[in-house]
Amino acid sequence: MVLAGALLIGSAATAESALEVSQPYRLSPHTAPGEVYMGIRLLGSVAIAPTSVDGFVLGGLSGLAWDEDESRLYALSDRGVLFHLRPRLANDRLVAVDALAAFALRDRLGRALQGRDADAEALAIEGADNAKSGDSVLSVSFERNPRILQFAPDGRYLGDVPLPAALSGVGRYAGANKALESLTWLPGIGLLTAPERPLAGAGANLVALFALDGRQWRYRLTDAPNASLVDLHGLPDASLLALERGHGPMFLPLITTLRHVRIDAAAPGSPASATTLAVLDSSQGWSVDNFEGLARYRGLSFFMVSDDNFNALQKTLLVHFSLESSRIDDIRINVRDFEPRQKTTD
Repeated sequence: MVLAGALLIGSAATAESALEVSQPYRLSPHTAPGEVYMGIRLLGSVAIAPTSVDGFVLGGLSGLAWDEDESRLYALSDRGVLFHLRPRLANDRLVAVDALAAFALRDRLGRALQGRDADAEALAIEGADNAKSGDSVLSVSFERNPRILQFAPDGRYLGDVPLPAALSGVGRYAGANKALESLTWLPGIGLLTAPERPLAGAGANLVALFALDGRQWRYRLTDAPNASLVDLHGLPDASLLALERGHGPMFLPLITTLRHVRIDAAAPGSPASATTLAVLDSSQGWSVDNFEGLARYRGLSFFMVSDDNFNALQKTLLVHFSLESSRIDDIRINVRDFEPRQKTTD
């Protein structure tokens, strides 16, 4: 859903300077970059320092979107700030990240979002891979004041996206901080959103995935303790990559789970099929943090980011990985659907 008249934004690149904000980080002593673990191949990871970028502290990242036309990764802070990052790769391995710019998300009057209105959690992008510069539109879902708004990459407000009635009002959710944690664009459906936990009064461990027209599918969480759905990313073949977070007492162990989900063959209201691709468990030696955001990069490769909650005891981690579909019998991915678009020149 791209709002009319919202396109042709100005590029911020002319005023940008790249600031390196990362250092290498090893997720596991047992699996090195380039190696396969379960159904994914690790392609490098870095820790991002809480650096000041255009007056905003780089942290609290909960959403990601890759803009192929602008060659940048948008990272969304749950304080209502949009960071422009440039991942640096060598031999397809993530080796560093540069910060380019940062912008506050703004309301229709141009004021920076504040307090509960700024609790942005998920990010979806349109117009990012059409060989045109300056027409990307970002859709953002919010948690404590559940809604979906659209913005230009410089934070300018573009419009509201109406929600299904079942998602209107924070009282419909499992808690005041359990609302719209996931948002993505899915071919054939459009924007798809979901809370992190089942809605108030719903069955245990069944999270509803909502299209904007009110259709919904049920997603069953894993058996990890305190499992929550923290992001979804729509794939070109109309399937989904799902990110779950689980944790024990005092957040130990911390468990990150990646799953491949299909709703295209399921009737609305019925369960979606889900195949586990990888489980990163801190009790098994994985140095994971609070991963909350996903974005597809190119082909079958992705970025994943953690939210440090602006806590000195946590880290902002950016991980690059790819799907190894041959390792998962049920994934049924047509690799040709994931080939990068060939750019055209005028």
